[in-house]
Amino acid sequence: MQQGSAVRKEDAERVSFPIPANVFAETVVSVRHYTDRLFSFRVTRPQAFRFRSGEFVMIGLPNAEKPVFRAYSIASPAWDEEIEFFSIKVPDGPLTSHLQKIQPGDTVLLRQKATGTLVTDALTPAKRLFMISTGTGIAPFASLVRDPDTYEKFDQIVLTHTCRDHAELAYGVELFEQLAADPLIGELTEGRVTLYSTTTREITPRMGRITRLIENGRFYEDLGIAPLSQETDRVMICGSMHMLKDVKELVEGMGFKEGSLSNPADFVVERAFVG
Repeated sequence: MQQGSAVRKEDAERVSFPIPANVFAETVVSVRHYTDRLFSFRVTRPQAFRFRSGEFVMIGLPNAEKPVFRAYSIASPAWDEEIEFFSIKVPDGPLTSHLQKIQPGDTVLLRQKATGTLVTDALTPAKRLFMISTGTGIAPFASLVRDPDTYEKFDQIVLTHTCRDHAELAYGVELFEQLAADPLIGELTEGRVTLYSTTTREITPRMGRITRLIENGRFYEDLGIAPLSQETDRVMICGSMHMLKDVKELVEGMGFKEGSLSNPADFVVERAFVG
């Protein structure tokens, strides 16, 4: 049997199908269900697995001869000893319909290579970094806001999170509230991170799509900040396809240029989706 890391004996006893070559077989450490649509889970980290905060990896389950793999942003920072994911629940999804049922002790498969565009190296230096997210699109930003490197490159971080209902915002709220107590980056985050949460369906004090709130100026008014400017700001975008398109068009209309690792610039978009 070939694979990326040795399968522990207890894992092998639970796996009914051979582990594909070139993957890690890791154990689920914890699972937390936030709503009937959202959950997070943590798995053991292979000693040989390396990634940059903000990247994604292909994951699957050992439940078929040819397991289904999907792209999942890594929600934990690059220094974490475990790997965290934040997922939607799709009743008929080829992977998520099974993944949402995992429990501690179960096995999750990881491809050996992480990749992605939401890395700070794809952006040129600036004063403020805006992280625009919807739903589980907040996952890569959960990684980045807990990485010391982010604070070396930007003075201020503005994280936006838009979901349909208030309960779906809980992951982002808890992330923000726990930053100050983080032993590694707590002092770095003091007074430098702002969370802006909005809903699109349930009535809350802050309602509306983020593009609308930016365009009509309420976003800036609520936070008491200067408008987005190519001179001072950089933008990362992750979430629904509709939001990606709208925010991309919005910032391009302001003169922002899309960046990459080979050509760093003003904004980056993640186009890998969970299904």
